[in-house]
Amino acid sequence: MAKTPPAAVAAAAPVLDQEVESPVDGEPAPKKRFTLKMPAFMARLPKLDLKSRMPFRIPLSKKLLILIGASVLTVSAAGAAALAFWPGEPEVVHKPVVAKKSKKGKKSKRVAPAASAASAAASAVESTDMAATMPAQTTARVAPAASEPEDPMDKLRRRLGETLSSGGKLENGGPGELKLTARQGEPKTMPAAHVTARVDPAADQAASRGEPAVATKIARARTDASDDHAVHHDAKAAALQHLQWSYDGAGGPEAWGKLKPDFAKCASGTRQSPIDIRDGIQVNLDPIQFDYKPTAFRVIDNGHTVQVNVAPGNFIEVNGKRFELLQFHFHRPSEERIQGKQFDMVVHLVHKDAEGRLALVAVLLERGGAHSIVQTVWNNLPLEKGEEQAAQVPLDLNQLLPAERSYYTYMGSLTTPPCSEGVLWMVMKRPVPIAQEQIGIFARLYPMNARPVQSASGRMIKESN
Repeated sequence: MAKTPPAAVAAAAPVLDQEVESPVDGEPAPKKRFTLKMPAFMARLPKLDLKSRMPFRIPLSKKLLILIGASVLTVSAAGAAALAFWPGEPEVVHKPVVAKKSKKGKKSKRVAPAASAASAAASAVESTDMAATMPAQTTARVAPAASEPEDPMDKLRRRLGETLSSGGKLENGGPGELKLTARQGEPKTMPAAHVTARVDPAADQAASRGEPAVATKIARARTDASDDHAVHHDAKAAALQHLQWSYDGAGGPEAWGKLKPDFAKCASGTRQSPIDIRDGIQVNLDPIQFDYKPTAFRVIDNGHTVQVNVAPGNFIEVNGKRFELLQFHFHRPSEERIQGKQFDMVVHLVHKDAEGRLALVAVLLERGGAHSIVQTVWNNLPLEKGEEQAAQVPLDLNQLLPAERSYYTYMGSLTTPPCSEGVLWMVMKRPVPIAQEQIGIFARLYPMNARPVQSASGRMIKESN
C-alpha cells in the first residue's frame, strides 16, 4: 500500500495520530480504529457542558407548529385586506367636448350640453340683466340660419330671455317648476300666459354624465311626444264632435257623454234611464188621470226612431200636477225591464207641465194581436227621413193604453241625448199586444234602438197595488 506522509496535511486541519494505509483497488479496507486529533488551540479552550448550558434549545411540537403557521396566515390576510381597501387617488372626470363641423368645414360650433329647463331660465335671466346694461344694437339676438334647425333648449332660452326683457316675471312654482308670467299687452308674447318649465330628470342625468347629444334627444323626444299627444287628443275630440249619436258604432251609448258638452249627463248622471225595475214598494198610488181626445198627428222618421207629434189638448194628471202630451215614439226592444224581463217593443208618451218638467208614460208592447193605433201610425210613415207626414185621420190615444192601468214610478232621465235628469217615469205594468208583422215593419227601419239598462243607484221605486 502507498503511504501518505504526515506533512501533506495542513496544520489547522485535524490529522490522524497514525499513518493510514490506502487500500489498493480491489482489496478490502483495513479494519482499524482511528482517532481524530484536534488542533492545539482547541486544547486551551475551557471544556463546555453543551448539554447543560444551551439556553436557546426549544423543543418543537405539533401544537407549536400549528400556532406559528396560523400566525403567518393571519398576518398575510391582514396585509391583503389593507391593500384592497386602501383609498386610492380621486379620479378627475373630464367632460368631453362635442364639436360639430359647419357645412363649409372652416369653423366648428361647440354644442352646449342640454341642461334642464330651470337652467335655461336662469341663463335667460342672466342674459336679460346683461342686455339691460348694453347698447340696443348689441342686445339683438341673431336668429338661427334657416337651413339649420334651432336647438330646443336654445329656443327656450331665447324665448325666456325675450319674455323677461319685455317685463315678464319669473317665480317659483311647484317642485321642479319655474313659472314665467308675461306682461299684458305685449304683441310678441302670450297675454297673461303662464309658461311652466319642468325639469326633465332623464335629460339632466344625461347632461351630468357629459352626454349632451343624448340629453338633447331626450328633451326633443319628450316635446314631440307631448305635441303628438295634444294633437291626437284634439283630433279625437274634433272627430267626436262631428259624430252623430247612435245606438252602435263610434257614436253608440258608451260615447254619448263625449260627443257634446250638452251630453255630459249621459256619462256622469246618477239618475239615468232606463232601469231594470225590481223590488218596488207596493203602495196605494193615485191612478194616472188620462185626458186624451181624438187628435190630429204628424209622423216623422227622425233618424233614431219613428216619432208621432200630436196636436195640443191631450193631458195627464198625476200627484196633483197636469202635464200636456207633446209626442210619442217607439223603441225595439223595450228599454225598460221588469224583474229582468225585456219586451218586444215599448212606446214612450212624452208630457210636459207649465214649469217645463217632463213626465213620461211607458206602454210595453208584447207580441200578440194587431194593434189599431200602431197600424195607423205605420200607414202614415213618410217616404224620407226627416220629413214630417201629416195624417188625414185623427188618432184616439186612449186605445193605446192597457185596460188595467196600474204602474211603477221612479225618477230618472231621458233615454236619449242629452240624457236630462229629473224626469218622472210611469211604466204601465200590463203590456198591450202588437202583431209580429207590425214589429217587422219597425224592425226594417230600426232593428235595435234601445239604450242599455242603467244602474238604479238605490233609487226608490213605487208600485201601485
